[in-house]
Amino acid sequence: MSFGRLLTAMVTPMNKELEVDYQAAADLAQYLVRHGSDGIVVASTTGESPTLADEEKLELFRVVKKAVGSKAKVIASVGSNSTQESVGMALRTLETEVDGLIAVVPYYNKPSQEGLYRHFRGIAEVSSHPLMMYNVPGRTSANLLPETVLRLSCVPNITALKEASGSMDQVSELKRILPDEFEIFSGDDSLTLPMLALGCNGVVGVGSHIVGNEMKLMIDAWISGDIETARWWHLKLMPIFKGVFITANPVPIKYLLNQMGIEVGSVRPPLVETTPAEEKVLNEILSGWKLR
Repeated sequence: MSFGRLLTAMVTPMNKELEVDYQAAADLAQYLVRHGSDGIVVASTTGESPTLADEEKLELFRVVKKAVGSKAKVIASVGSNSTQESVGMALRTLETEVDGLIAVVPYYNKPSQEGLYRHFRGIAEVSSHPLMMYNVPGRTSANLLPETVLRLSCVPNITALKEASGSMDQVSELKRILPDEFEIFSGDDSLTLPMLALGCNGVVGVGSHIVGNEMKLMIDAWISGDIETARWWHLKLMPIFKGVFITANPVPIKYLLNQMGIEVGSVRPPLVETTPAEEKVLNEILSGWKLR
């Protein structure tokens, strides 16, 4: 199964009491599909996974899949720094109707490459869903190396990688050694086009909450061979790509969505709301984008 080209790591809407707003989640998922998203990643880092309870995640999986139906793939985030807990969540997603799973490299405990191999293999072995691995050394303190990805690509159900090491050398090595059918997605909005140029499949984005149609145009232009148009969109979108990460994700994107009238609420502690200085920057980016 192909996950598509443009996937959005969806924020988790909250009400004023910082409880999950499931109706708002359903509405947002439908909005994302109408604005270019081929797939939606639910309860990931952008979805505030560290502060969501397992039951909240499972209900989000159900609600979002029901909301989008067959119009988009729904990928459930099941990973943690415990293999046992990750396997347990993968098993519980069988109760839902999601289309795939994503699991992050275990964070904080800094496992070896062999430990990472066994972790992802263990998750894949208990589920029939295709699994996307997520490498983000800046958050996990561990780097899933290309040779380990190659080993894991031989495991049934492990079909994709979200790569956010920021290293084009590492991406190049991945593309050099992996089979063509193994999908690689950028984990950084701003590296979508460079990674497409290296033969990767697309992006798991954050900016696509607000510029999804435009990101889809950039990707489609590249795929069709219109390099000039793809580059034009990349450069035009750069302020958004960088702006949504001026402080801890998903704080900026939640602020921008709220400013656009798409109510998603605030963030759960230990994350905090945007500062006035951050809001000034984000408002300028949003105003500049609207003027184009």
